[in-house]
Amino acid sequence: MKSKLLAGAMALALIGCSEQRADNATSSEAPAMAEVAADAAGGPDVAVTAAPGVAFNYAYAFRLDDHRIAKVQEEHAAACEALGTARCRITGMTYRLVRENAVEARLEFKLDPAIARKFGRDALASVEKAEGVLAEARISGEDVGTQISDSQRRSADIGAEIGRLEARLKQGGLGDRERTELQQQIASLRERLDGERDTRRSGEAMLATTPMAFDYVGTGGLPGIGYGNPFSDAANMLVRSGSLLLSFVLVVGAAVLPWALLFALLLFLWRTGPMARVRSWFAGRSKTPTPPAT
Repeated sequence: MKSKLLAGAMALALIGCSEQRADNATSSEAPAMAEVAADAAGGPDVAVTAAPGVAFNYAYAFRLDDHRIAKVQEEHAAACEALGTARCRITGMTYRLVRENAVEARLEFKLDPAIARKFGRDALASVEKAEGVLAEARISGEDVGTQISDSQRRSADIGAEIGRLEARLKQGGLGDRERTELQQQIASLRERLDGERDTRRSGEAMLATTPMAFDYVGTGGLPGIGYGNPFSDAANMLVRSGSLLLSFVLVVGAAVLPWALLFALLLFLWRTGPMARVRSWFAGRSKTPTPPAT
């Protein structure tokens, strides 16, 4: 149990890195620190120093009563829209009724890194207000800054090589074959230079926005019964068992009822007056006269 709590705390230790990036610019020499205050419903409250050049990806899973998921999802979408498209954009949305009274939903965002952590905490607050809990939090980071720095060094080396080859072309006294080879090498190096430039632009785009996803999972139980309550578990089991029994009865009834109705109709017709006369006629025909005694 302790190891699971520790693993959860370590995962959530990355929360807030994007929001602290601006503060780190004025206190870049401050040591990395984290303050964790564990909470059973909301998870650890973690504040960590920024990791310059790291692009983070946030993912939260919330568990709450199924009938409240739609409203909470709408609140989160409205909160993003209120920030404006420059700071928050909705990039995906799903809402699915898995089975009766069981709902799964998802929202995906692209956020300004400076507000990512606060947006996640505000979203959790609205979930807790709806009597829900944080079921899971996952934060992954990619060291894009190092990749950009490496790309810049490679571009500098390529640029230097292009300059050396172009200087060789200007010297003159080259044969046609050598000149052609030098020109081909320069063209190849320029293509590599363009590729490095695209790599840096992609990395810069990753640092400019932070992806965030909210998964909503219902308790699958009765409205108003909290998750993790033994009475809720018992009630959910009762509802599922009752639903299964009712489904069985309906299926069997649908298969047997038409035949039962047909049998009842035939029995009713058999006992009516016309059918009685028919039965008497058949009974009379079946009687044969007894031959006289000799």
